[in-house]
Amino acid sequence: MSKHLAKKEARRRKRAERAAEAVRSTHAPGASGDKRTGSNGRSGEKHSAPAGAGRGREQRPERAQKPKGARSAGRKHARSSAARGFCPLAEKCGGCSLAGMPYADQLARKQRAMERLFAPIVTHSGCVIGPIAGMERPLGYRHKAATPFAPGPQGAVRSGFFAAGTHRIVPCASCPVEAEGAREILNGVARTLEELGISAHNEDTHRGLARYAVLRLGWRTDEGILTLVTNGRDLPRRSELVERLVALDPRITCLAQNVNQRPGNAILGRETTVLAGKPVMRDQLLGCAFEISPTAFYQTNPEQTEVLYSLAIDAAGFCDGDVVLDAYCGSGTIGICAAAAAREAGGRLRLIGVERGAEAVRDACRNAQLNQLDDAAFIAEDATTYLTHAASDGQHVDVLLMDPPRAGSTQAFLRNAAALGPRRIVYVSCNPATQVRDLELLGRMGYRTVCVNPVDMFPHTDHVETVAALERA
Repeated sequence: MSKHLAKKEARRRKRAERAAEAVRSTHAPGASGDKRTGSNGRSGEKHSAPAGAGRGREQRPERAQKPKGARSAGRKHARSSAARGFCPLAEKCGGCSLAGMPYADQLARKQRAMERLFAPIVTHSGCVIGPIAGMERPLGYRHKAATPFAPGPQGAVRSGFFAAGTHRIVPCASCPVEAEGAREILNGVARTLEELGISAHNEDTHRGLARYAVLRLGWRTDEGILTLVTNGRDLPRRSELVERLVALDPRITCLAQNVNQRPGNAILGRETTVLAGKPVMRDQLLGCAFEISPTAFYQTNPEQTEVLYSLAIDAAGFCDGDVVLDAYCGSGTIGICAAAAAREAGGRLRLIGVERGAEAVRDACRNAQLNQLDDAAFIAEDATTYLTHAASDGQHVDVLLMDPPRAGSTQAFLRNAAALGPRRIVYVSCNPATQVRDLELLGRMGYRTVCVNPVDMFPHTDHVETVAALERA
């Protein structure tokens, strides 16, 4: 490479790094077993605003000039007042960082952030950044909710959210972005624990039994899973506890206990037992039925998940008889929806799903049967390991679907993905900053990014998810 080209490449990389840094804090990796969930049980929430992003200017009548500091303080006060109007806890909780901003302005801000972030990809591939897909009614969209527990005076059990960077509980009576009744159920768990004399866990001393409650409610069904996370297996007054928790809401069709004795901010441990009801709950996406077990990953905002998956399916450009590899497949939702859509259109796909979690793979196999897909196989293996073996065996796939965790994919995965020779790669990302890095690597491996479509999965936060389509150059 000539010195001129080397300098040009170095400048290009610096521009890409600056653009990625503008939203990097927006998409910091989570710490729990759920690949998109942080310690307070909120997905895609606690993030800093991209640098330079703010409200658009409005036309205002002439007015007397105020000192610069006074004008800034007034704007901040107005924003804070609007946030409190949206939710009284907005500033204390910190989950909805954009709560004081009109929704149209939120979408415009996110669109600008994505255009800045993907600018290097646009420059090199000529791809199109689509308009961000927002929600018609951006409230009550979170169908997964959680609360930590902490001890209070005289055996009280506190619930709500951890204040940012602390183990201090911010009580919450209701949350405007959670599904109807979700917060009331979680607070009911805290009351029940307190009335039965079951101790709350202290995150600093690591003593006490009850650590978290995690609730998932169906979007198109009246089913749900309530999981009590404990610092030990033994449950005092077990029968009475189970009876009272199930009675909190008729939507609790599965009650589970998860044991997590490890220090740290990961919510879930590795041991889960169903205490009452069915071992799974059911929900629906794009006309497909899905069974979800207590610890399996399932999208928090099902309404926008349908938008996300529809964009992915459209971008794939499936043909009859395609071999489709769904990497990081979780419970199989994207691949199963794609295969069902192909069948609806009169075609057929051969689906292979790969996921490291054995429980999620069991869910995926069951979901394929539930949706009468007889040409689908799901494999419990690390995605990079599987692709490495597949590439060395000379296997071929027509379309690769990938939805990696927040850290993005690995160089080995991307290298072997290219070796499999798919004509299309559809990359769904919950962290566009790491996606940009991976798209640049795929570009050097012979794949051109055709389009990137942002989706507002978590209104009132800085979080954005994206669907990128690549084709073999």
